[in-house]
Amino acid sequence: METPKTSSLIPSFLYSSSPRSILRDQMLNSNSVPALASPNLEKSTSPPATTTMLSRKSFLIASPTEPGKGIEMYSPAFYAACTFGGVLSCGLTHMAVTPLDLVKCNMQIDPAKYKSISSGFGILLKEQGVKGFFRGWVPTLLGYSAQGACKFGFYEFFKKYYSDLAGPEFTAKYKTLIYLAGSASAEVIADIALCPFEAVKVRVQTQPGFARGMSDGFPKFVKSEGFGGLYKGLAPLWGRQIPYTMMKFASFETIVEMIYKYAIPNPKHECSKGLQLGVSFAGGYVAGVFCAIVSHPADNLVSFLNNAKGATVGDAVKKIGMVGLFTRGLPLRIVMIGTLTGAQWGLYDAFKVFVGLPTTGGVAPVPAIAAAEA
Repeated sequence: METPKTSSLIPSFLYSSSPRSILRDQMLNSNSVPALASPNLEKSTSPPATTTMLSRKSFLIASPTEPGKGIEMYSPAFYAACTFGGVLSCGLTHMAVTPLDLVKCNMQIDPAKYKSISSGFGILLKEQGVKGFFRGWVPTLLGYSAQGACKFGFYEFFKKYYSDLAGPEFTAKYKTLIYLAGSASAEVIADIALCPFEAVKVRVQTQPGFARGMSDGFPKFVKSEGFGGLYKGLAPLWGRQIPYTMMKFASFETIVEMIYKYAIPNPKHECSKGLQLGVSFAGGYVAGVFCAIVSHPADNLVSFLNNAKGATVGDAVKKIGMVGLFTRGLPLRIVMIGTLTGAQWGLYDAFKVFVGLPTTGGVAPVPAIAAAEA
């Protein structure tokens, strides 16, 4: 039976449905590939092809598509699943931490009034009641859902695209650079989707009486500053989110790989789905702490610019100060972003498991590593 042609969307050196990949899968799991019973393979009289496959230098990873599921890695359905997983991951988690985000933004804008986390919650409760803690939840949900869709969907796309450009040897040796380049490219697009919602959110949260939410806040904002004002904070947003996302994806992939390599005795494919999702949450939380520190100065700038009409970056630096840019509101943001990032990776990978895809990250199978080093 003739082997079907590999789709152009699938990396030629990562996943393949050729006899090479079938033989590789046989080494990894002799009971999981029905195609091994094919008489064509049994009667094959070309051992040099097998020998070449085992000795040739290449970066091979066994396809993690699970039996019984219809989603093929790097197919259009794969990208659609990752995009929807990103919507759930970012939209729901950011909406859930709206109270923390509200206190953080007010601490950044008015530190004299909101001196600490506890006093910030107390002031908001006294002045606005319990409802006040969720002010701005609609632009938060919409904005970060759009951002999450682009962030995760395009990350998977660019990671594969740059891997193909770099080639197998470079990708295997410098995979962290692939993670960094893929995540940065994805975030450039994601922030264009997020920026208008972020502008309205900050204005609603930091100026009581400006608007109740997205429905009345958006037209008020546009009337006051025009459509261009919605993107006034785009450059600082890129300054905050691009380093954040590069750290988020690259450190997560590295941390998860280290956990499977050094902390868990069994290979990833032998671990239960529950354990794999636990690793995703733990890796995401640690990565989130690094993310918060790296992106915090730009986060202060975004909050300042979106709150003050006509303000510039120079105005923000002059008022907040260089030290304040790095420290104002940082402890709360570390707690918030650590929890947020851990929950995001947990939700994202849980959805991937639900639709039959593998969790993100982990150690490549030993045969693949051996083949690459041969």
